[in-house]
Amino acid sequence: MKLATPNQPFARTLLCVAMALSSSLALAGVTDQEILDDAKSTDQVVTNGLGLQGQRYSTLEALNSGNVQQLRPVWALSFGGEKQRGQQAQPLVKDGVMYVTGSYSRVFAVDARTGKKLWQYDARLPDGIMPCCDVINRGVALYDDLVIFGTLDAKLVALNKDTGKVVWRKTVADYKAGYSISAAPLVVKGKLITGVAGGEFGVVGKIEAYNPKNGELLWSRPTVEGHMGYVYKDGKKVENGVSGGEAGKTWPGDLWKTGGAAPWLGGYYDPDTDTLLIGTGNPSPWNSHLRPGDNLFSSSRLALNPEDGSIKWHFQTTPHDGWDFDGVNELVSFDYKDGGKTVKAAATADRNGFFYVLDRTNGKFIRGFPFVDTLTWAKGLDKEGRPIYDDAKRPGAPGADGKHGSSVFVAPSFLGGKNWMPMAYSQDTGLFYVPSNEWGMDMWNENIAYKKGAAYLGAGFTIKPLNEDYIGVLRAIDPKSGKEVWRYKNYAPLWGGVLATKGNLVFTGNPEGFLMAFDARTGKKLYEFNTGSGVIGSPITWEMDGEQYVSVLSGWGGAVPLWGGEVAKRIKDLNQGGMLWTFKLPKAEAVAKR
Repeated sequence: MKLATPNQPFARTLLCVAMALSSSLALAGVTDQEILDDAKSTDQVVTNGLGLQGQRYSTLEALNSGNVQQLRPVWALSFGGEKQRGQQAQPLVKDGVMYVTGSYSRVFAVDARTGKKLWQYDARLPDGIMPCCDVINRGVALYDDLVIFGTLDAKLVALNKDTGKVVWRKTVADYKAGYSISAAPLVVKGKLITGVAGGEFGVVGKIEAYNPKNGELLWSRPTVEGHMGYVYKDGKKVENGVSGGEAGKTWPGDLWKTGGAAPWLGGYYDPDTDTLLIGTGNPSPWNSHLRPGDNLFSSSRLALNPEDGSIKWHFQTTPHDGWDFDGVNELVSFDYKDGGKTVKAAATADRNGFFYVLDRTNGKFIRGFPFVDTLTWAKGLDKEGRPIYDDAKRPGAPGADGKHGSSVFVAPSFLGGKNWMPMAYSQDTGLFYVPSNEWGMDMWNENIAYKKGAAYLGAGFTIKPLNEDYIGVLRAIDPKSGKEVWRYKNYAPLWGGVLATKGNLVFTGNPEGFLMAFDARTGKKLYEFNTGSGVIGSPITWEMDGEQYVSVLSGWGGAVPLWGGEVAKRIKDLNQGGMLWTFKLPKAEAVAKR
């Protein structure tokens, strides 16, 4: 029997419908499942950290240690204008479009194949913003058809992914009190999670969840002991318990009311335990003699229930912090074998110079060890992971006559053995790749009183390099043994993120302007490219049209030139910039062996 065939106009109509459906599917918004699967996907990057656990590891291996020398720049986009300064963002890629933030709270959408700018959004920042450490921004979150980011005047802004037009805008905190946002938000189980910055101004840190589709506040969890948490149901504010149970247990007097502990770097999420893992910053003021006690939950890692923001457990890396050793550095989830048993662990390289491995199911301390060469403020860690202080290395109390307290030299400096710049974990080598710095500081305490919107430090400092020939050190660290497997020394401080790949590669950048690639097992430098300005962003890799790409921001700035003391002399001649660089391995080169 001969089947009937449709007429030509009808066939063309079906074809057009099919093409339209195909196009709409290709340009679909980011789903919750795509966010959960991001660590395994190769054709897109839809989370900060290349996966919710923040390992910054890619399973791509077309580009590898045998052919990385053939990596070639294919396009570069200038952020333009006079708005340079530090460029610290990690780009995201979805359906051939790259989304990235620049300094001064700007967002760019870019054609990932050509580098053509599709749209740009510039936040209208007021004159009175008070960012601690440059006008940087660390990236966007993607959800549904929205591009969402935080601004330096402490707002969340959601933009349409295709047009860049504002869909909603929400004030998170009062910038006039010193609050700001610079971290990339996190989307977990349909909730938009953000922290705030401002610990140098006596703010009260908080972590909050919003409805990403309309900006509605869902819950709020203060990160200073004594403040009430809330959930919001049907437009009503419902109390959800005081952080820490009651006020003032580990704080003297009323200092908990301006206690700092800002979760300014944001955090990650562990699906295995359904837990948000977020670090908190320094207590306020820096002068620790004004606030005896542990000062919870400053300089800590917090595990939160993403449904309501309640605290499951905490681990405080620097109780009674007197050196500005924020505990914000990323807590990265990973598994390892111990006697045939799988340990669900999480690791962090702290500002204070210690590397910690915790049980991520309950926050218990597994092991800790120094990862820097010079650590003087503590003599070690006890069996619970609490630092054993060297009291002679705590800056002295200021006198009643107004004179500052006795000065001490301590290492690492307050900029940390490792600062904000994210480390990477390789599932192949089992190593963490940690961007670190060797420096110390003269530090002293001063009398201070809180005033809204004014700096609230009560301390002075001068940062100094510890070695003539290097400050920065990229380290490969075994979290099971504490052994440093290899290192790469850099003359200027390292201030950019790290990427590890299945191709036996580790990527990072330096202030001198180079994107660099190393052999993940040996540390041998295999590749470098001069981008023209310091690289302090976080690189990504993805696959498109059968080829592997790498992208990274170039633009020197951040905290080091602002706070670096004598260290600033080493970087005073480095040029600012604002470029988005993209590289690829051509198909013809992808056959090379490792």
